[in-house]
Amino acid sequence: MVKLSKKEVEHIAKLARLCLSEEEKQKFARHLSSILNYVDQLKKIDTKGVEPIGNIAGLSNVFRKDKITPSSLAKKLLDSAPETKDRYFKVKGVKETWG
Repeated sequence: MVKLSKKEVEHIAKLARLCLSEEEKQKFARHLSSILNYVDQLKKIDTKGVEPIGNIAGLSNVFRKDKITPSSLAKKLLDSAPETKDRYFKVKGVKETWG
């Protein structure tokens, strides 16, 4: 049976950058100890032959190959710009703008 000490809770709180009152330290010692005891119970379960699972819904990612498609919007935007150069908007430099 795992039982965290006050000092261990203070160390965990320090790592998490939490400032805890004495009451909170006692409360978290009980709660964290309970969690660790539950994890110990889970460790005792025989999982040999059980496949790891990422999700229970059976969903999977659908990947597609990236491919570049011509966009008429990009051409329209560039055509409407006051100045362009090599398929880019041409703008004043920062030094030119701020003096």
